[in-house]
Amino acid sequence: MDDEPYEVLESQFLRMQQRKPVIQGKIKNLITGKITPRSFHQNESFREAEIEKEQVKFLFSHRGIYTFGDPLNPSKRITLNEEQTGETAKFLKPNLEVTFKKFGEKLIGMDIPIKIDYAVKNAPPADKGNTAQGGSKEVELENGLKIQAPLFIGEGDSLRINTQTGQYVERVEKK
Repeated sequence: MDDEPYEVLESQFLRMQQRKPVIQGKIKNLITGKITPRSFHQNESFREAEIEKEQVKFLFSHRGIYTFGDPLNPSKRITLNEEQTGETAKFLKPNLEVTFKKFGEKLIGMDIPIKIDYAVKNAPPADKGNTAQGGSKEVELENGLKIQAPLFIGEGDSLRINTQTGQYVERVEKK
């Protein structure tokens, strides 16, 4: 729409008496990130945006600059700043495969796996006898991310984290 890519977040079909049906929806501009409510009439049509997807591997970050490389040719590198990576930057770890989404030559976003395994770098000991309600404690992962995890998690354990919610899912491997 208007030569920019949009994603439909919500839609609802409405038909009022004596009026033509409309679709009310919320759309998100993939370039600016702005979410707008809009009504669409039956005579409107839009062409599908051609969004290219490119597989890349996260290599490292230094002072807010994130470096990605082509999996087949690691010397071909792409750097992004914190503004471009957004909230997904906190889940990045070396050698993680991510997908860049491009509209034309412009990078409009990146997708990371929904669940990623991390090693626990720092976990305080659990208080014995304080487990009647399940309980949780804050642990630090290999990439510096701090999350709430069950009391039985220790240093060196491997955890699976949901990147959409930022929460602990399960222990993959015990040290």
